[in-house]
Amino acid sequence: MNQYAEQIAKELSLDAKNVQGAIDLIDAGNTIPFIARYRKEATGSMDDQALRTLGDRLEYLRGLDKRKGEVEASISEQGALTPELSQALAAAKTLAEVEDIYRPYKPKRKTRASVARARGLQPLADAIFAQKADFDPEAAAAAYCNAEVPDAAAALAGAQDIMAETISDDARCRAELRRYYRAFGQIRSTAAKKEDSVYAPYYDYSEPLAKLPGHRVLALDRGEREGFLKVGIAVDAERAAAITVWMFARKKTGGASALLVEQAAKDAYARLIHPSLENELRRADRRGRRRRHRRLCRQPPPAAAPAADPRQGRHGA
Repeated sequence: MNQYAEQIAKELSLDAKNVQGAIDLIDAGNTIPFIARYRKEATGSMDDQALRTLGDRLEYLRGLDKRKGEVEASISEQGALTPELSQALAAAKTLAEVEDIYRPYKPKRKTRASVARARGLQPLADAIFAQKADFDPEAAAAAYCNAEVPDAAAALAGAQDIMAETISDDARCRAELRRYYRAFGQIRSTAAKKEDSVYAPYYDYSEPLAKLPGHRVLALDRGEREGFLKVGIAVDAERAAAITVWMFARKKTGGASALLVEQAAKDAYARLIHPSLENELRRADRRGRRRRHRRLCRQPPPAAAPAADPRQGRHGA
């Protein structure tokens, strides 16, 4: 039996044989309304809604496995694939988890961290990040001065750029903050121009991200696209930064390095993690809206109500 059939059957509390029958029919090119109406014997009489949910989940799982293969191949080509990474990819249950695993290995454009690495500051960053109580970062930084790194302060700044990118790429940290954003994030919109428009109700607007309805996503996206709105996701930035610091800075035992790691963690959150999560979650909202729209478009039109017999009721009948 297909691996997807067993997983979907378990997730949706359906019979695995019926799920396999539905998958076979979908793969053969049959439409959902056709399967629901004429192939009840193969699916255990699943209705349209159950079949659409099954089809959406099947599409997602296949896309997830395809992406896992692409990521594994890319990391392998870099010579960085380890058994631990392979296991983590195999265990990933969502595309977000896969992208978090891939993030440190994804080819990057030129960044502040890549510039610092090119200047030979990775060992300094590693030593600071280890946060040994007896390590003196400023004394160590003096050894990294050269034509491109004029003084110890510049060396420490470069090391912090490297640490900030490392923190931003950490899968555990991103997962924790993603949960925080989903639970407490607010979608917020303001006016992009001083001009009256149909989007005026959204010129100073906010709503919990978890409760945002699809039609509101449409309106905000359209207003932003047409240049009337600035839209973003807002959270308690101090709380989110504190979560990031808590995950990396060893304030009690890390000595002088802990303060530098704390500063790098705050920079990582504000400069790298927040913009990335904001874009990711808004894309996810758009994808959800598109899936709901496709589902509605695939629904058969409602059956017309039977016409009333004009003679009924005549002569007291």
